[in-house]
Parts: sequence; C-alpha cells; structure tokens
Amino acid sequence: MVCHCLSLFLQIFLQIMTMGLLARTSITLFLMVFLLKSQTLAFKLFSFRSVTHEIITRVAILETTIGVCRDQALREGRDFVPPRIVTEESLAAACSSPLSAKGFKRSIKKIVGRNAWVDVRHVFSAKHHFDDESFLRGRDLITKGVFTVKASVKQQRYECAREKLGEVLHTLQDFYSHSNWREMGNRRPYSNLIKPSSPIENIADSATCRSCIGNNCSGNILEQINTQRKLTSGYFNLVSSNKPEGKCSHGGFFDRSSGRDPKGGINKDDVDASHGYLHIEAAGTAIGATKELLEDIRAAAGDSEFLRLMGFTQTSVLCFVIDTTGSMSDDIAEVRRVTSSIIESRKGTSKQPSEYILVPFNDPDYGPLTRTTDPELFKSKMGELQAHDGGDAPEMSLSGLQLALTGSPPQTEIFVFTDAEAKDKWLKSTILALIERTKSSVTFMLTNAFSGRSRISGGPQFSSRSSNHLIGIYQELAQASGGQAIEVTKATLPQATSIIVDTSSSSLVTVLQAVRNPAKAENFTFFVDSSLQNLTIYITCNSPNYIITSPTGVSQRSSELSGALGTINKVGNFHAVHPNISDQTGEWLISIDSTQPYTVKVVGKSGIDFLFEFIEIVDGPHPSYAVLKSRPKANSNVTLMVTMVGGEGVRPTEIALVETATSKSYNVTVENFESDQFIATFPSVPAGEFQVRVVGEISSTRASTGPFQRQTSTQLRASSVTVTVQSDAGTLEPGRSLTLPFTVSTSGSGGVFNISVSNDRSFQMTDVPSSLTLETGGSVNGTVTLTAPGNTPSGTDVTLTIEAEAPGATDFNYAVLRISVVTPVTDITPPVCEIVSVNANCSGNCSLSWWDLSANITDRNGSGIQRVEVSQGLGTLNTSTVLDGGVNVTLVFYAASCCSPQVELVVVDSAGNVGSCSRSVTVEVSTTTSPTSTPANTTTTTTATASLDTVTNGAERHPSLPVFLWFTVGFISLYQFMQL
Repeated sequence: MVCHCLSLFLQIFLQIMTMGLLARTSITLFLMVFLLKSQTLAFKLFSFRSVTHEIITRVAILETTIGVCRDQALREGRDFVPPRIVTEESLAAACSSPLSAKGFKRSIKKIVGRNAWVDVRHVFSAKHHFDDESFLRGRDLITKGVFTVKASVKQQRYECAREKLGEVLHTLQDFYSHSNWREMGNRRPYSNLIKPSSPIENIADSATCRSCIGNNCSGNILEQINTQRKLTSGYFNLVSSNKPEGKCSHGGFFDRSSGRDPKGGINKDDVDASHGYLHIEAAGTAIGATKELLEDIRAAAGDSEFLRLMGFTQTSVLCFVIDTTGSMSDDIAEVRRVTSSIIESRKGTSKQPSEYILVPFNDPDYGPLTRTTDPELFKSKMGELQAHDGGDAPEMSLSGLQLALTGSPPQTEIFVFTDAEAKDKWLKSTILALIERTKSSVTFMLTNAFSGRSRISGGPQFSSRSSNHLIGIYQELAQASGGQAIEVTKATLPQATSIIVDTSSSSLVTVLQAVRNPAKAENFTFFVDSSLQNLTIYITCNSPNYIITSPTGVSQRSSELSGALGTINKVGNFHAVHPNISDQTGEWLISIDSTQPYTVKVVGKSGIDFLFEFIEIVDGPHPSYAVLKSRPKANSNVTLMVTMVGGEGVRPTEIALVETATSKSYNVTVENFESDQFIATFPSVPAGEFQVRVVGEISSTRASTGPFQRQTSTQLRASSVTVTVQSDAGTLEPGRSLTLPFTVSTSGSGGVFNISVSNDRSFQMTDVPSSLTLETGGSVNGTVTLTAPGNTPSGTDVTLTIEAEAPGATDFNYAVLRISVVTPVTDITPPVCEIVSVNANCSGNCSLSWWDLSANITDRNGSGIQRVEVSQGLGTLNTSTVLDGGVNVTLVFYAASCCSPQVELVVVDSAGNVGSCSRSVTVEVSTTTSPTSTPANTTTTTTATASLDTVTNGAERHPSLPVFLWFTVGFISLYQFMQL
C-alpha cells in the first residue's frame, strides 16, 4: 500500500513538473521527496518520515551546483537545461561533464559521511550541536572550519576540505533544530553564524522555558523569549538532570535533564521530537543555511575550484611515479611519448585528462609532487626530468608512491616506472594501508630484469637477476590494489604502455578480478552487460595457456594473437585481450591452465558502478554511523554501505565478499535504505584477502535492461587488531606540535606488537613507541606527536598512518588520518566594495546600447585583495590598483551591453573573506541618480534608472522554499495517514 501510494504520488508530481507549474522551486521540492526515503544520519539515522542531515546536505549541494553550472553556461554562451529529476548522474550530464558522476557522488558521500561522524565522535559536545546555549563556541567551530576548507581548496587538498566541510555543516544544520530560531518566526538563515566579524546577539540571560503539559511541548518556550528575540537552545545531559534554573532542555529519551523542571524539550530533530511540529520548517531553513555557506565557499574559491571540490572534472587522471636514476633515460622518454600522445589525441574532447600528477624518485631524494590541470605545464615538468646518479640498485620507490597515493584523487590509476628494487621496504604496510583507504590502483612497469644495463653511465654492471628478485614487493602491492606488475625489457616497454591509454578514464569499471598463487587450472565466468564498452581482459603470467569464449560460443586460444574473438597483445609477462566481436553481452568464460602464479582482470567502460565503505552504526542520543578508517574487525559482524552509480534504474540484487584466492563468496541479504544506497551486514568475513562484488539489474525505459556484474579492484582484509585514534585530529598550525593519543587492541592472542608511524610530508614525529605489549584480548594506549615546520603553507595537509603489527607479522591494522595545516586567521573582516558611478544609455535596441560601472575596493588593514570577478553579468571587467592615503585601492571598471543589465562583483581577500556589490539598470526610463558611495573630489552621473539590488559583505543568497515546505509536510501527512 505504501509503495503503491508513493509511486502514484511521484507520478502525479512528475506530471506537474512536466507541465512546468513549479518552475525552479520544483528542483528543491523533488529532491526532498526523492531523498525523503533516506534512512541516514542526522536528525535521525533511520527515518522514513523525517528530513535528515544527509537530505539537507545533498539537496543543498545539488541546488548550489545547478547554480554554478547555469552561471558557467551563461558566461560561455551555452544553454543550460536543469534535469527534470535531479541526481548526481543527471546533473553531471546537464553540466556537460557526464564522466564526473562517480566523482560527484563520491564527494557528496565523503561530505555526508563526515557530517555523520560528528554524531559519533562529538555526541556529547555542546558546541558541536549548539546545545547548552553554546552559540559563541559553535559559531567559532563553523567559522574556523570554513577558513580551513577555503585554505585546503586553495592548496587543492580536496579530501581534507570535504571532511572539514562535512563537520562544519553538521554543526550549522543543528542550530536550526536545537535553537529557538524557528520558534521566533525566522524563516531565513542566521547569516552571522558564518560571519566571524558579525556579533551573535541577544543570547538569553534568564529563564527560557516552562514545563510541558503531557506530550505537547509546543508552548513551553516563554512568550517573552520569542517576542524579545532572545536566542536560546536546549540543555542536554546524558548522565544527570543538572541544568541551569529555568532553562529549556533538548528533550528526548536520552536527555535526563528534560525530566527536571522545566520538563520537556525544544529540539526539532524529527517529526516526533519535542518540537517536531516545526521539524520540516527547521529543515527547510537548514537547507537555506547550507546553501548560503556553500555559496560563500564558492565565491572564495571560484566556480572551477568549487566544482573540483564537489568531484567534477577529476575524471581522467594521469599519475606517474618515475625512477630518475642513471639507467632510466629510455623509460622517461617513453613516458614523455605516451603523455604527449594522450594529451594531443584527446585535446578538446570529453576524454581529455582533467589532471596530471608526477612524482619523481631517486636515492635518497623523492618528490616533489606536481599536480596540475595544465597539460603544457605537465609536459614541461616531464621534459625537465633527467636520468642521473645511482650506483646502488635499490631506490626510494615506495616513498614516491606514498606521495602519489596521498596526493591523488581517490581511485586513481597510478603507474610506477622503475628498474630497481625498493630501498624503503619498511613502507610496505603503509602503502597497503593507503591503497585500501584510497582504493587507487597501482601498476608497476619493471624494466630491469632483462636489461643488464648499468645504473649510471660508466658505472658497474649488475649481474643478471631473476625477475622474482625484483618483482616481489611490487607484485604484492600491485595485486593488493588491482593493478599489474608488468615485466618487460626497455626495448619492449612501448608495447606495454598501451595499458595507460586503456585505463586512463574515470568510467573504467572492474567486472572480474582473481589471483591464483599458487597456480591452478580454473574456469572463470563473468557477465558483460549492455552498458559495458571497450571490454579488455588482462592476464599477468609468464607462460599461461588459456581459452576465452564469448556468450555466442566464439573462442580464441592464447596462442592466437589475432583470431575470431579479437586481438591479443603480449609483452613480457603481460597479456591484454581486446575482443572485437559485435555481440558481447552475456556470460563469458576464461579457461586458464598455468604452472606459474597468475592474475586475471576484466575491465570495461561503463557509467554503472558502485562505491562502498565499511561502516560502524552507533546507537544513542544521535544515532549515526562512522566510516571505518582501518580494516574491519575479524570474527564479528561487519556492515558494508554500498552506493550505486548509474541512475535510479540500477539496483543490486546481491552484495558479496569474494575470496581473491578462491572466488568463494559470502552473500547476505541486501537492505535498501535510500534510493541508491544499500546496507549489507555480514556475520563473518573471509580470513584472507577479499573483494566486494555487486550483481544487480538495470531497468530503464530508454536503455537496454538486464543483469550486471561489478567487482572492486582493491583487495581488502579483516583484522583482529584495532588501531583507534582517541581524539579528533583537528588542525595543526605551522611551527606547532599536535599530540595524538591512540589505542591498539586485539581480539586475538597477546604479545609484543610492533608499532610503526609515518607521514607523507616527512614532518618530525616524536614520542612514538616502537612496540606495545598487549595481553590476549587486551588494549594499550600510545601517543604520537607531530610537528609541522614553520614555513608550511596554510592549507597543506599531512597524511599520518599509525600501524600495529601482531607478533610474527601474522596480522596488522592501521589508522589513517588526514590533518590540515592551517595558519590562524587574524583577518576576519571582508573587503569593502563601493560603487562610485553608474553610466547607462539603455534605450532602443539593447544590443546597440551600453552601460558601465566604476567601483572602489579596499581591504583596509586586512590580508589584501586576492581576486575580483564577475559572478553575474556578461560584460568586461578591468582592474587597477592605486595607493590612496596609505591604503591600497583596487579600481574597478565594468562595461556591458544593455542586454545584460545586471552585475554582481565578488571580491575575495587573501584570507578567504568574501565581499560583494551588485547593480542593475533598466531600459525604459532615463533619469539621473546619485551613486551609492562617492569619495571626495569625484563627480559621477548616471543615465537611465539604476536601482541598487544589494550591497553585501558576503554571499547572501537565501532561496525561498514555500512549495518545498508544503510538499514535504503533505508527503509526511500522507505517510502518517497510511499508517493508521
């Protein structure tokens, strides 16, 4: 009954949207309904009837992104048509970046997951939830957090920025549920919460509540508190009933203070809360506040960087880690050739790489990491690489790889070129931890085994070494990441680099992956769906014999390089099979027989994929979940959250954990808790390495339907060891130290556990224990103190990995933390934009008429003007700087056609403070008006009507949501009626 009514309700709504009756407001409206089935996070974790933090955050991000894409299209002279049904996939397509859908969805999940984390780590912290009238401390958290986000984006450290943004949004959103802002009749957000230079005014200094009568708490706030506009929030206490005399309580089952006079509560966390009758209204205001904060970050970062923060344009990443010792000149030349070929062949297309990353390594040096969106700069950096030095074979390859893993976007394909062993083998566990956390794939191009060349010109010749001697650790890391360890000669390297062209796409998906070590004969089956293109089969083995059979029965043996099925490229131990038959949909078979260990990987390009995280669900006052930053626990229930990518018609029917070495699967029931999110709880997990596999159905009226199969590339493992950081890492100031306590525990045998701590910035670390002794089933505490150099740029992040290894190296686990290094911000005042003059002659044909504007921009004693740009308007902007009375003044001149009669100037200072001013002109009347602000000895005239729309010091865009509020209330009322 419920499902039928919901379907009917949505059909009616879609018809209304098709009729165009709701216009732009329908976007928010539909997003709310589309996400209202969510059962995650915020005000409540599992809630069909209430609006959650996840819904609030996703709606705000999607609507803000619509605005960014619309404005970009307008500036570029393109049409922008918002999707009828707004999802990450449909919006990415509307924004002319369909390949960004997975990155967009991943970024939102990161922000939402960190939002949820606040309810786990800071559940009793009043300032994180605006409880106990902690308005000043809560606002301080928000504003400092926003400065951290802006500094991180400035340094292109987007993962840290997303995490901090999620934390900030939780606190901001809770203000509207936990305070009396909505009870005072306010519908717009309280902008002072994101403006550190503005005061938080009129905090209640007396009694605020009376006791509730029964379950009705709608009138428990004293009338004079709301009429006098005094700000209050509920007090929360889990262990006692203590609270200040006469103060309101938060309310709810876990709040013991609500049992003491004045009894009851005022929170609006869900529709059943003490003030649940205002839940929908509070959620609507929270969406507006979230959008206001996002607009402020957008203005500070610029549209392009804001989209990158949201995961756009990080679609195809070229990432190379290159050995630059003496014998690597041929390898470096080949990487230059491949890079230039990819850049030139894809220039101006949707397949053009969106980011380029380079990490050189030698001995003892490695780095620095170069990360750029400019292909010419990247080619220039590649051109600067020179093979030099060497003499001893091992090099700092893992240190270079560590930089690439922490400096690249998640799920990047990383290619390592070397002809030497790893000198820094102690980093192996760290690399494994980073591979598991980033889910990036690492492929090693190994050219040493057959070359017999000197490491430096004129240096000693190395004796011939077996490939196993070189490949050992690289093979293990490649298999763990789902990459390849490719052994070739320097002469045949160009044949192997074709894999770079094949895999440099964000739409690459894995259909099957398996490792057999020791080797055995086996049959592998996999299903190719209709969305899959560029099907490729990789087999890594020294001498495999295999037969590949298509769904229609077409077969080809490994000895046939060109056959009925397609082509096979062989180089060294690497085989790449490219089927070219027209009908590829259906079940395939690979029969392989080998006496040598081998790997099999089947990939293709498709918009259908999945994201996953292991999570811990936490009950309590604010039920929530935390994304695990380590391996899941062995011998216990494990919960997996899967998010489908590809649209609403993509649904899993099976989620399984698959043993990498045997393909044995552990299947459980799939629970749907949102339109595209699913939970699978496993009573046990494989003892060895495993991967996640999703099998499902595609249903669409516009595309082919049928089953699909996807599998993760990354190998995972459970552990009986747990590493937990006890406190929030927070931020680290340049020149200062941060002490992090951590706990190592075990559910297995005790003994001496080796402790290893590393970071990717080579920051100084002290107080690190080399080992800890644990009893069976026990735990022990340790600390690490990290110090950032005084010259560390603000916005840098450092990735800290804490590892604990069980006795005999039988097991290990880790905790991975990203910590922002941020210089304290002293400039909290936004720059001032003063319009000096407006001249307009907008009559007749607007395309033949022009108007212009002059403005003075100052930052007084602030950090200085960093950027002035047009956020609205299609004219031209010119700026210059003069010194006036010891103050730098930026002179702005803007000119536009009268067909573009509006302009908004956004001004950003070096601290990230945002100011703006705007003006519009009309074409019907010609009059004379005075300027907004006229400095001394300045004459201005304005022709035509010039009306001041807004002059603000910050991004203040508060959308009205009346239709959305009505619809959500009606939807919830309908649901409640159906429960009777």
